[in-house]
Amino acid sequence: MFLSVKIVKWISTGLVLTGILLTNLNIYPINLLFHGLGVLGWTYSGFKMKDKAILTNFGLQIPLFVIGIITLFYTN
Repeated sequence: MFLSVKIVKWISTGLVLTGILLTNLNIYPINLLFHGLGVLGWTYSGFKMKDKAILTNFGLQIPLFVIGIITLFYTN
């Protein structure tokens, strides 16, 4: 059973905001996990709602997170 888009949007909003808070508190790399999961949720929501602006914003963040995660593992 899939969650409704409305619930996914609220959960994703909480995850993105938590990720931003963790970034501001310099709690790294767990901030990437929270923010990244929120981005995936918002991308899913944008797809389900056929909202191109949301898909553009959050969909383009996915490769940026992938680059950040790859950099994290290959520079440490």
